Amino acid sequence: MRIVYFTHSLTSCWNHGNAHFVRGLLRDLVRRGHEVQACEPRGGWSLANLLADHGEAGLSPYRAAYPELSSESYGLDFDLAQALDGADLVIVHEWSEPALVARIGRLRANGGGFRLLFHDTHHRAVSDPQAIGAFDLSAYDGVLAFGEALAEVYRSWGWGRRVFVWHEAADTTLFQPPTVESARRGLVWIGNWGDGERTAELESFLLAPARAARLPLEIHGVRYPRQALALLARYGAHYHGWLPNALAAQVFARHLATVHVPRRYYVAALPGIPTIRVFEALACGIPLVSAPWSDAERLFRPGVDFLFAHDGAAMTRALRLVRDDADLRSSLVRSGLETIRARHTCAHRAAELLAIAADLQTPALEAAR
Repeated sequence: MRIVYFTHSLTSCWNHGNAHFVRGLLRDLVRRGHEVQACEPRGGWSLANLLADHGEAGLSPYRAAYPELSSESYGLDFDLAQALDGADLVIVHEWSEPALVARIGRLRANGGGFRLLFHDTHHRAVSDPQAIGAFDLSAYDGVLAFGEALAEVYRSWGWGRRVFVWHEAADTTLFQPPTVESARRGLVWIGNWGDGERTAELESFLLAPARAARLPLEIHGVRYPRQALALLARYGAHYHGWLPNALAAQVFARHLATVHVPRRYYVAALPGIPTIRVFEALACGIPLVSAPWSDAERLFRPGVDFLFAHDGAAMTRALRLVRDDADLRSSLVRSGLETIRARHTCAHRAAELLAIAADLQTPALEAAR
């Protein structure tokens, strides 16, 4: 198959978690023998910020880790018809501009021989439905939603059987335990500050418990305003700025454990959707303790693959347990790896995507469309 994926950025993961998954997905599709083309907007926000902070050197870890991948940058002069000529499957990510989404849809409606899918990996369908409503998806064959709760929103909008649950996953060719274990120390948290929607949660489930458990805390991420940096300093956390995702496995390998603190929308409005960091951390064989979220789709085995802490005091107790109990750490690592390798790799998602593409050819789904 010839597969074209329109992403905000393949080259930059600066505040762009979708790049993690798309890189692993496209790499697996290439290894299966498919022709893959990624397209990203010229001067996109994520890439512009990465280059402003780190220059061209900031792209080196991605290029070294994914030599088989490349992307085409497009601007106003982009020949869309030529780019999609001969395509069998086209996927357009939700970060794309509405005008581009509509142009691709018109090509599909006017006899385009490709199947066309919209890929949503964000909470805007519930936090800002007008923004999603700005997309003209009338000619799209289906929607890929990264969780059942999000899929249900699209079903309520009339998509019915043409919305498919398609979770993110770990690229286990990159995210895996170290081949040789070395000394591990303290906690690490890799995450962006965002727009302050989980400030209280980060303090109560990460900063305060780490200090109470007397575990050194290293933090990597971007978009930390001055007041956030002051908060980290008050708790004695060490802030390191942006971390190329291609180097995250190396950082996980140096630490005793990590913590998951979900954003509020994925706790209340879209339950059952973890961030990709949960998949990647477990794939790297690092013990994980999570703040509350509902694993409504039974993606994992809570208490076996990772520990849940329902409040700050419970998080402190869990971190002390992980710190002091080597057998517990080994059990969490073993179980987490087992679940990732059995269900949640980019290879699994590539197989699911190919099955969805095949389903789109069936008379029943064509009639539904």
